[in-house]
Amino acid sequence: MTQRVELAAVMDRLAVDEVVTEYAVAVDDGDWGAYRQLFAPDGRADYRSAGGIEGDAGQIAGWLSQTMALFPMRQHLIVNRRVRFGLLEQDTGDTARVQADYVNPMRFAGPDGLAAPDGGSTEPDFVCGGRYGFGLVRTADGWRLSEVVVHEKWRRAPQRRQEPAAP
Repeated sequence: MTQRVELAAVMDRLAVDEVVTEYAVAVDDGDWGAYRQLFAPDGRADYRSAGGIEGDAGQIAGWLSQTMALFPMRQHLIVNRRVRFGLLEQDTGDTARVQADYVNPMRFAGPDGLAAPDGGSTEPDFVCGGRYGFGLVRTADGWRLSEVVVHEKWRRAPQRRQEPAAP
C-alpha cells in the first residue's frame, strides 16, 4: 500500500466512526432531524430485538421520538467498534460494516416528564446492552447509514414492588 492509500483508509475509518458517534448523540439528544440525515435515502433500521420496529429512517425516527420520551435521561455508549470496508461497483472502500457493543443507561420520566421521578436522583433505572450492526455506504454527501440492526442481549429494569398479601 502506498502512503496515499493508507491515509485514505485512515480518513475513511475516522469518517465512519464519526457517523456512529453522531448516531448515538442524535438518539441521546432526541435530534430526529439529525438522525434522519445520517441515513442514505434507502437506509433502514431494525430495533425488533429490543422490542421495537423495523423500517426506514423516517419511520424509525418517529417511533424513537415517541419511545424515547419515556426516558428524558439517556446516554448511549458505543464501544469496541470493529470496522471493515467492502466493495461497491468494483471500487474498494465504498461500503463499510461496523460491529460495535453498546451499553445504554436511561432514566424513566417522572410524573412531570422530568428525569428525576424520586425527588432528585438522576441515577439510571433502566439499562440495556448488546451489539449494533451498522452498514454504511459512501455517497456524494459522505458516509451514510444503509442499515442499523440492534441486537439487544440484556436489560435491567426496575423491579416492581410486591405489596404484602392481605391477611
